[in-house]
Amino acid sequence: MDTLLEIKNVTKYYGSGDAVSKALNGVSFSMEHGEFTAVMGASGSGKSTLLNVVATIDRPSSGSILLDGADISGMRERELAAFRRDRLGFIFQEYNLLDTLTVAENIVLPLNLKKVPVGETMRRLDTIAGSLGITEQLEKFPRQLSGGQRQRAACARALISEPALILADEPTGALDSANSKGLMQIFTTMNRRFGASILMVTHDAVVGSYASRILFLKDGSIWNELVRGERDRQTMYHEILNTMAALGGEADVR
Repeated sequence: MDTLLEIKNVTKYYGSGDAVSKALNGVSFSMEHGEFTAVMGASGSGKSTLLNVVATIDRPSSGSILLDGADISGMRERELAAFRRDRLGFIFQEYNLLDTLTVAENIVLPLNLKKVPVGETMRRLDTIAGSLGITEQLEKFPRQLSGGQRQRAACARALISEPALILADEPTGALDSANSKGLMQIFTTMNRRFGASILMVTHDAVVGSYASRILFLKDGSIWNELVRGERDRQTMYHEILNTMAALGGEADVR
């Protein structure tokens, strides 16, 4: 695998004068194509800020962020809009589905914005909906779905445009434990079957245990790292708990 994402000495300040706070403190790491990386840490450690600067929702104060070799930290707003549309997929805690569109219409919206031909759009929709188990929900509206089904639809929408990187912000935060497990099995399918590269922020040790690598943040810096290797998921889960205890934070153990 070759390098997909490079974060180089990224720092992020908020505020001004005497009220300045440093949310990220010289963060550096890289991700390979097809990698599933989770970011964990206590509240206020910089997890969401890191995801936001990678998503180009926020700009770093210094440092650089490269995706497939292109420096996105210096792009202008028009370039950023096209970059988000064409290169990134997003999965949020609250689904962000449009209530006035059917599930199918929500999923294919990114392709419609890119003017992908109808035949290709329907081919991708059929493949992804079948793989994620939501074919029977395609003609329904989001309000008619369970939370787990809505999040599957959100995953399909993120995946259908074949983005270089999928960003997931606490994707199981609104789900119970059973639906959380189902969603993470979907993430595994996205990663292994479709080759999706995923960068996910979570506070949940069970959710984190599905990733192939976990970065732990503390005070805006990378404090530790776990790489799955040959470990099974249960072993990863216990190592996450031990690492979070040493870090001084608490992971959700539901």
